[in-house]
Amino acid sequence: MKQTFMAKYSKKAQDTVKRAVKKEKEGTLKTGTGKKVTSKKQALAIGISEARKKGAKVPAKKKKSS
Repeated sequence: MKQTFMAKYSKKAQDTVKRAVKKEKEGTLKTGTGKKVTSKKQALAIGISEARKKGAKVPAKKKKSS
């Protein structure tokens, strides 16, 4: 039986993502261009991106196959 390991996110990264999702629910989260975020997926992506910029432990982005 093959085991798969889930990626590990640091507590700092989890807090950043949680804050972004909360702001999205309140309706105050904005994209880089200033538009309001309309989906939870967008909020998660913004939270993970901010966590990476802060230097939190976040798994690397998936590489695109060419």
